Amino acid sequence: MDNRQLIPLKADINAQLQLIKAIDGKVAVRAEGVNPDDVIRLESIAYQIHNLYSATEDLLKIVAACFENHIADTQQWHTALLNRMTVPIPGIRPAFISSETAALLNSLRGFRQFFRHAYGTNIDYEQLKINLDRARKIYRKLEKDIQIFFEQWAES
Repeated sequence: MDNRQLIPLKADINAQLQLIKAIDGKVAVRAEGVNPDDVIRLESIAYQIHNLYSATEDLLKIVAACFENHIADTQQWHTALLNRMTVPIPGIRPAFISSETAALLNSLRGFRQFFRHAYGTNIDYEQLKINLDRARKIYRKLEKDIQIFFEQWAES
């Protein structure tokens, strides 16, 4: 990939990263001073964590599509996408995210799956707190991973 192709990729990544940053801000605002009995607020936080994971997954899809790094549409494609983004592909691209970021995202993927299908189930405060802590780390980790990705890209 030459620089002319890299410029639109950087623009797409930065635009998606700004969206993720905005969602991270919403998570922070909603989580401030939360109490376990505020069911509406717990649901709002859970929804924003769901959005954070989905926006991050869209970021990974942007990278996969750019490098024709197709993931077959199987039941496990979400996990396959996360795993694929941790692997450098020699001659194509460096790893996009670290294994640590992928592990956090995989936990949030599980939470998103629960949230999407938990009709009529109350949000468990302790589980939400665990996932909230994970979610609050994502933006900073992505920023660092993306910086490393482009540095390694420039070196290759």
